[in-house]
Amino acid sequence: MKLSKTQRKLRIRRRIRKVSAGTAARPRLSVFRSNKEIYAQVIDDVEGKTLVAVSSRDKELAKAKGTKTEVAALVGKAIAERSAKVGIDKVAFDRGGNLYHGRVKALAEGAREAGLKF
Repeated sequence: MKLSKTQRKLRIRRRIRKVSAGTAARPRLSVFRSNKEIYAQVIDDVEGKTLVAVSSRDKELAKAKGTKTEVAALVGKAIAERSAKVGIDKVAFDRGGNLYHGRVKALAEGAREAGLKF
């Protein structure tokens, strides 16, 4: 039987999470992409805590003009800057079942440009 789109994405998400679990030394950078917005969190899975969170709905980023891909790159830079303030420089990237393409790729490249390693 053919899987629905949501079932397929959930299966991929579970497969990714098996491999990339966040620790205190190397937390997980989780990306959630909706139709309008994009969200990123740095998570320590051992303690179950979100260390840093940024979204395109934040006050300073909501004012940004441009395409959704350009805004995703700004979110990537913002998550890297906030992570650096907390003392995080290495993360494990979790694309959340999305393809590494478009907005997810732009967020990852923006984070890399700002100094985050993964």
